[in-house]
Amino acid sequence: MQNLQYWESVKNRVGQAVDIVLPPRCVVSGEIVDRQGAVSAKVWRDLHFVASPICDCCGYPFGFEVADKTLCASCLSDPTPFKSARAALVYDDTSRDMILKFKHGDKTHAVHAFIPWLKRAGAEMLPDADLIIPVPLHRWRLLKRRYNQAALIALYLARQTNALYAPDILLRQKATQTQGHLSVKDRAQNVKNAFVVPEKGIATLKDKKVVLVDDVYTTGATINECCKVLHKAGAGQIDVLTVARVVRPE
Repeated sequence: MQNLQYWESVKNRVGQAVDIVLPPRCVVSGEIVDRQGAVSAKVWRDLHFVASPICDCCGYPFGFEVADKTLCASCLSDPTPFKSARAALVYDDTSRDMILKFKHGDKTHAVHAFIPWLKRAGAEMLPDADLIIPVPLHRWRLLKRRYNQAALIALYLARQTNALYAPDILLRQKATQTQGHLSVKDRAQNVKNAFVVPEKGIATLKDKKVVLVDDVYTTGATINECCKVLHKAGAGQIDVLTVARVVRPE
């Protein structure tokens, strides 16, 4: 224990020294902030957090008051393969800028901002989770990007919970095209059979409570396909946690 405290102390002092030489900056605006992962006051004002009332299943925010445990029309007509999905932010211009810089711009320190927001959004699912699994990248895309943003989020979340970080349970076996320009139907077709649970992961997954992590929930095509594969491989309960989700205009 004393050893651990000593190295934590060293780590803190090194971090403080680095902050003096290279002050932490807001990932969106570039303004100097008080700690790594913080956002500037202006950016904070422009962030829109997902708040109640929301669909009890997929977490979609309602624009009007509803009773507790209400499901949205989509979840009523087409039941999801997960128990619940929650997101911290509405996906809009500000959150998109932040996530794209995190995802493609090497601004990996943004993860320090996301984690407290995700812990709050996932307060009901994280305490009971056995495994935290990121939505995987195909190896060729991982080689090009150099890191999987979902895996980085999952790693930091696992460090602050009792869940096991399990990045090798779910693999992407097909190099799918990017989803951005595809229709809802084409997105689902694009990711069909794209994911697999390797034999060595099945025993670890059996009957476990899983939190599946990604950066953005858009139409749910990728999330749904991942959940179906995990359930087929033996997962017990699956919940989904994302930094942001797309909210369609009324």
